[in-house]
Amino acid sequence: MQDAAGRLGLRLSGIELHEPPYDYERAIALALPDHRAALIVPTSPFFFRDRARLADFALRHRMKSVFVFREWVESGGLLSYGPSITRLLRRAAEYVDRIAKGAKPADLPIEQPTTFELVINLKTAKTLGLTIPPTLLARADEIIE
Repeated sequence: MQDAAGRLGLRLSGIELHEPPYDYERAIALALPDHRAALIVPTSPFFFRDRARLADFALRHRMKSVFVFREWVESGGLLSYGPSITRLLRRAAEYVDRIAKGAKPADLPIEQPTTFELVINLKTAKTLGLTIPPTLLARADEIIE
């Protein structure tokens, strides 16, 4: 992210969180005032568990929020772009089935997601006073209204 931000003329800052349940209010207080406009959350089981808290936190602080999985957007986040958890788990189940039928795990190919979905929450956008460009809406796999 740092590399991409530099090419775009942006500065990123990160806040370290210790020991769940995470204190997001303390974290935002540690952020520089001009770094409080957007929230980009990395993939983590702990953050996934807190997805509704994080979406609400971002909305209360008027932050644009970007996530990896659609479940965050369904919980109130602004947008997500990433693979489908359902599809990932389905593929994992297929691997378990193959192993249960005698396949050697070392013989199975390593796979990466090939399908990504863009999900946009227009209700959240409206609450933040944002207008999502029609071109972005046209590319969305799902729009939550």
